[in-house]
Amino acid sequence: MSIRRLPEHLVNRIAAGEVVERPASALKELVENAIDAGAGRIAILLVEGGTSRIEVSDDGCGMTPADMALALERHATSKLPDEYIESVVTLGFRGEALPSIASVARLTIESRIRGAEGWARTVDNGRVEREGPAALPPGTRVVVEDLFACVPARRKFLRSPRAEYAACLDVVRRLAMARPDIGFTLEHDGRRALSAIQVEDRPGRVATLTDRALADNSVAIDLEREGLVLGGVASLPTYNRGIADHQYLFVNGRPVKDRLLMGAIRGAYAEMLPRDRHAVVALFLDIPTDQVDVNVHPAKTEVRFRDPAIVRGLIVSGLRRALDAAGHRSQRASESALSMWQPENSSPLGGEEGARPQSGWEGEGTPQRLPLESRSYGAVNDSRPTFFASPPQARAEPAWTPPPQTTAFPMGVARGQVAKTYIVAEAEDGLVLVDQHAAHERLVLERMRAALIGGTIASQALLIPEVVELDESACDRLESRAEELSEFGLDLERFGPHAMLVRATPALLGQSDPKGLVTDLADELAAFDEALSLKERLDAVAGTMACHGSVRAGRILSVTEMNALLREMEVTPHSGQCNHGRPTWVKLAHGDIEKLFGRK
Repeated sequence: MSIRRLPEHLVNRIAAGEVVERPASALKELVENAIDAGAGRIAILLVEGGTSRIEVSDDGCGMTPADMALALERHATSKLPDEYIESVVTLGFRGEALPSIASVARLTIESRIRGAEGWARTVDNGRVEREGPAALPPGTRVVVEDLFACVPARRKFLRSPRAEYAACLDVVRRLAMARPDIGFTLEHDGRRALSAIQVEDRPGRVATLTDRALADNSVAIDLEREGLVLGGVASLPTYNRGIADHQYLFVNGRPVKDRLLMGAIRGAYAEMLPRDRHAVVALFLDIPTDQVDVNVHPAKTEVRFRDPAIVRGLIVSGLRRALDAAGHRSQRASESALSMWQPENSSPLGGEEGARPQSGWEGEGTPQRLPLESRSYGAVNDSRPTFFASPPQARAEPAWTPPPQTTAFPMGVARGQVAKTYIVAEAEDGLVLVDQHAAHERLVLERMRAALIGGTIASQALLIPEVVELDESACDRLESRAEELSEFGLDLERFGPHAMLVRATPALLGQSDPKGLVTDLADELAAFDEALSLKERLDAVAGTMACHGSVRAGRILSVTEMNALLREMEVTPHSGQCNHGRPTWVKLAHGDIEKLFGRK
């Protein structure tokens, strides 16, 4: 077939296929135009997820009738003052947007500049239908109706109105985050779905558009390096989600979905989150225009950096620095967690109200009853009710020294231990519950990481070397990494085809279980890339060792040991979450406790 020139209406539809994938794509272009026009308020109205109607109104600079006619021509824009497309500073050079939308829908533009009359122009699937004067305040209103009505092959691939609305809402949310100085409203089928007033700070806007609990469970990001500026907010590792859709990335104020940036976020949270959980972040990267290309994607959702390593390093460093500064912070107790604290009706009387003593009571068979006079309440009265004979047993320690003041320590002071697993501490502003195993596991990991930075981890020789039997392939993996494992303080030696001899273990682990440690390390090595060194997988190896060297659940701790654990948590980075991303402690504020007892 010979080469031929395509007709204009077909060229417009091809361009529309690149720019207008769905209602959310058209909405993105219209809202970005409103932002670039200097709008202070943008109002959006959707009907049936945008498939029937999209309306965007702004109070920007407006357009003259001549500008409006040019805006509907292909490759016409006000956003590129010269021929240097790489230096564009607006939300993008979109010479195809308005004519592309007009070629697959009914498009009406009404606009008015200050001090002049308004003008309107309607284009129905590529044909100018009418134009003339219009009455409206200064600014622009664009209405898109019946998207893809004349292109049934495209319309049948649209999803349900609910799904299309969700995509539109995500677009508006991301654009609103990027510009907290602009007020946004979104109505869908007559219902107000989003309202964001003009604010000064980005963290406040992010919390408004995501989850208000993020404000109490996040850290601020602020880092500048080599002309690049990184800002925003990032959630604590214990505040996470099951999908990565709650990660919002912006480059020079432009919302993007870039693999490099997403990978940098995963790297920063690598040893702090479970594998199936994702952090909630909103990162704003400002970079010189000559170091980033924003025109590698028709919808401008992807970018290309001149030096990706610097950008990745900036994000990882910024997140790590902020999370390190958070110290022992953890996610606050949620309302759903508080609702699990419910009063239970219990009675010492017999019959239906009486209850069998729980397993913590002494004596398991049929409970025996004693009259109340056995408790030395005074005169005997046979008509008094009886009580269970064996009260619960508890441990108490003599207070040789006055207890420390709660005001001196953020984590409070230990008051006791529950189920041989949880430390109960009293802080100035509430009650603190600590998972002793999870907390100590994190402390051991951070000690090992610090020791490795200074050189190697000190080892502790075993009085009698221990033989650990494994399959031959596991022994081969351990033997090939024996020299590297010695830097972690673990001294291994091959002992026949199916065994390894453990001569020394890391001193930080104390009295650990060498057999369990070596077995778990063999499993970890099986999942490693052979090309990676153990230091490159530091967190996995050190995490496995830390788990074996930490205080186990079920171990009774003295009050001195509990307080020592609390004091170390206060000065250790990331002690608010364990090596698997779960919280190590939670706090019930005084207000929460008052709610539980109906005092507030």
